[in-house]
Amino acid sequence: MRPGEALVVFQDKKVRRTWHENEWYFSVVDIIEALTDSPTPRQYWGKIKDREFVQLQLSPIWVQLKLLSSDGKKYETDCANTEALFRIIQSIPSPKAEPFKRWLAKVGYERVQEIENPELAQKRMKVLFKAKGYSEEWIEKRVRGIAIRDELTNEWDKRAIKTEKEYAILTTEISKATFGMTPSEYKQFKGLKKENLRDHMNDLELIFSMLGEAATTEITRNKDVHGFDDGKEAAQEGGAVAGRARMDLETKSGRKVVTPENYMGLPESIKRIEKKKSKVVLTFD
Repeated sequence: MRPGEALVVFQDKKVRRTWHENEWYFSVVDIIEALTDSPTPRQYWGKIKDREFVQLQLSPIWVQLKLLSSDGKKYETDCANTEALFRIIQSIPSPKAEPFKRWLAKVGYERVQEIENPELAQKRMKVLFKAKGYSEEWIEKRVRGIAIRDELTNEWDKRAIKTEKEYAILTTEISKATFGMTPSEYKQFKGLKKENLRDHMNDLELIFSMLGEAATTEITRNKDVHGFDDGKEAAQEGGAVAGRARMDLETKSGRKVVTPENYMGLPESIKRIEKKKSKVVLTFD
């Protein structure tokens, strides 16, 4: 099985998955088998497809990808990403699927609440980070960083910079100017693969990320930037502000801001986080 392909366990059943278009796609038949215990999950899925999609003339929400079968060969298999699986699971008339459906309903209800009251989303986010083992101080910086990032993307959106691709390019420019690395290079430096880079930054790394993006927002507004090309120049300038501050701190403290350490082992491996005025020390097993 090549990198990017794996098995996950769901309801005590093995589910095949593969990395496709920057997200996981799961075998629909395997999910059906896990939620129904049907002796013929392929036929079961065929009936659902016909009833829920073919008869209603809806476009398929799954794709066919090659997955390893029990005979050691790979075959085209119906696969769906997480969002599509949620829709498919709602169509499964099985008692085993009911707890999952109730959970989906709860998540949907909470999402509506969060739209009406955004503070709830922030509170839930903090609870999730705390459950993973992050410190209160780190969580506050991470949440603040998200707010600063949102402010920047909102500013870009107002100035005819709207696509995810454009956002990614400008974010890369900020990262290169701030840390001397693209986000991809940064993740590789920290030994990360598909994990969120910022969830694995220490306090100082988060602070300089925030500075780079906050500076870019300020420059974008003050120069009345419009369009991608001007936005790219502002991103380089904003990142450079943070980059100079980072190098100045490194010179005066004698310590690198960017480290290869990550939070992959939380909460088991990280024994303590000692916070001092200008540095964060992570101690691992």
